Order: sequence, then C-alpha cells, then structure tokens
Amino acid sequence: MKRLLLAGAVAAIAATALLAGGTLRHEDGAAAPSSRQLVRLGLRELDAARRNGEPAHYTRAERALSQASAAEPNDVEALIGLASLANTRHRFREGLALARRVQGLSPDTALVYGVIGDSLVELGRYDEAFRNFDRLGELKPGLTAYSRISYARELLGYTDGAIAAMQLAVDSAGDAGEPSAWARTQLGKLYFSQGRTTEAARQYRRALVAYPGYVHALDALAHVEAARGRFAKAIRLERRAVQQTPLPQFVGALGDLYRASGQPAAARAQYRLVGVLDRLFVANGVATDLELALFNVDHGVRLRESLDRARRAQRERPSIEADGVLAWALARNGRCGQALRFSKRALRLGTRDAPKFFHRGMIERCLGHELEAKRWFRRAVRTNPNFSLVWAPLAREALS
Repeated sequence: MKRLLLAGAVAAIAATALLAGGTLRHEDGAAAPSSRQLVRLGLRELDAARRNGEPAHYTRAERALSQASAAEPNDVEALIGLASLANTRHRFREGLALARRVQGLSPDTALVYGVIGDSLVELGRYDEAFRNFDRLGELKPGLTAYSRISYARELLGYTDGAIAAMQLAVDSAGDAGEPSAWARTQLGKLYFSQGRTTEAARQYRRALVAYPGYVHALDALAHVEAARGRFAKAIRLERRAVQQTPLPQFVGALGDLYRASGQPAAARAQYRLVGVLDRLFVANGVATDLELALFNVDHGVRLRESLDRARRAQRERPSIEADGVLAWALARNGRCGQALRFSKRALRLGTRDAPKFFHRGMIERCLGHELEAKRWFRRAVRTNPNFSLVWAPLAREALS
C-alpha cells in the first residue's frame, strides 16, 4: 500500500459514471436501481473507502458493481470499477483479468491501461506494465498517466525523472481540491525518500492548503517532523490522521512515534490496534499478507508466522516489494542465505530505496560480510538518513 496509485483512477471513474442515469423495474412494478445507478453507487463506495478508511465500503462497492455487471455483462464502467476494486484489495490477478476484458471490449478506453499496468506492476511484469502506462499517456495525458509514469521511473531508479513526471501530475491537478493534494503528497514523498525533507515539507503543506485536513499529507508531514526530531509535533499530526482515517499504516506510524519518544506503553497500544484493523480489512476481502508481514517483521512480532505470510504474498504478487519483504522476513528468521537471493531480486530494477538497502546490509552482516554490510548501510543513509524510525538509528550507528 506504498503509492496510492489508484486514487486518481477511482476519482476519474466516478466522474465519468456520474454522467449516466436511468432505472429498471422489478416485475411487480417497483422501481429498482438501474445498472447505471449501481455503477455510481459502487464507485461512490470505492471513493468513500479511500477517503475514510472504512473497509466495509469495499464489500458494498463489490455488491453494487457486481449487480451492475450481472445486469449488463459488457458494461465497461462496471468492469473497470470491479478491476480497480480488485487491485485495491490486492487481488491483482483478478484485477488484471477484469481489466483485460475491458481492453477487449473497448481498446480505446484510456483508463483501462492504467489499471492493467497497476496489476502488472504488482505481479512483477514490469516491462509490460510500463508499456501500458505509456499507452495511457498517449491516449489521455494527465494526472492518472503522469503519476504512473512517475512511479515507473522511481522503480527504475530514475528519481529526477520521477520527480519531473509527478510535477506534471501536480500541474495537471490544478491548484485546489483532493486531486491537487494527492499529487503534491506523492511529490513530497518522492523528495522525502531521497532525504530532501525541506522540499517534502513544502509539498505536504501546499497539499493541506489545497485540501485542508488531507490525512495523507498529515501523516507524511508527521514523518518530516520526526526526521527533524520534533516528536511532540509529529505525534499531534499523526493523531489527527488516525482520528480522521484509521488506516493501519497511520496507526503503526503513531506507535513508532510513541516508541521513539520514550512512550512504550502508548506504542504497544497502537501496535495492537494494527492487528485489529488488519482483521477488519481481511473480513472485507482485502489481502493483507504483505503489509502485515512487513509490519510484524519490522517490529519483531510472530516472526515465523510472518515469514509464512511473506512467502504467500510473494507467490501471489511476485513484485520487487514482495521480494524485499520476503528477504527481510527470511533475514529476521536467521535464513540469510535465502534472504540474499530475494534481496538481489528486490533490487533488480535499480530502485533507490533506503529500506531495501538497509535490509541488504543486515543480510550481509548476518552472513559475516562486514565490509559489504557497511557499504549497504552507507547507501541507505545517503539515500535517506530518516528512512525508518525503527531502523535508521541502527544504520547510522553501524557507520559511526
């Protein structure tokens, strides 16, 4: 759940769906929702899930979109909605199959190439994914295309190019509203990932001007304040994000802030809440193995169980992200020879990712390769000295 790639896509689908209307009638004469109304309802539920973090919206979105698709099996908007929903639930094979149906029905529908590309990225099929992002850009340049192109460049290690493409996304979004806030937050995260906290903070604050109270900007700004050692301010910002939208990643970040500021009991309470929220997402059809495995491995929780989760996730979505989580889970379980193989896979695209560099350093240290370990720790710290509240201090200490 690192880049929120579907946020712009869902908004675009919703805007399209609102143009349609009409009703059907049951045999008894009572008015029933038309397929158009069901599509609108399903997309509103998807948008609500994105805005407030309530996973029950996914179940309601699925019900409405599935009913619409049953009534009109070749309804492109319903199928794109279902494909986007599948991706949002981390069911990327299902999302790809649905999006391919749309491509067959309507090959000039631009948005479908973004959804296909999103699925393919998570399935580790990068060349094909990037071709689909390029096709989206050809058919409909704008926020949804530029943000995906930015992500592709980031994965390939072309950070300056990624920033340039995301700036185009910002320009396409305009000066106000949630699309602007989303794009600026993503631009800020690119800056932050490369240790450029001043530029990151500027984008997060501009996001909050464009869309006051935007939770993803609040969360991101909390990370900047923590990097600056301002833990009280960071905690206030993260609390606001959690109170508005209790996503597991926000709750986990709040726990880390409490721990870093010397409040272990408060940290443990937040960490327990991550598990509660995870079960709610699972109950509403979201596959969370990868995200929960990473959280647990980072925090030393149920390491053997988390390794099993990481293995399952890597089989289902063999991306560099899943390779990286599995490498880290193997290392934390003392299986460092196996971990090295997956760490190499996680870095195969040339991504400049400080956590992956740090994990590689820990694996090399586990294998007794101290000089190589320091080389990777140095790369992690040079890329982003504040890549993790939990682990960045250890990387810096190893180099002192």
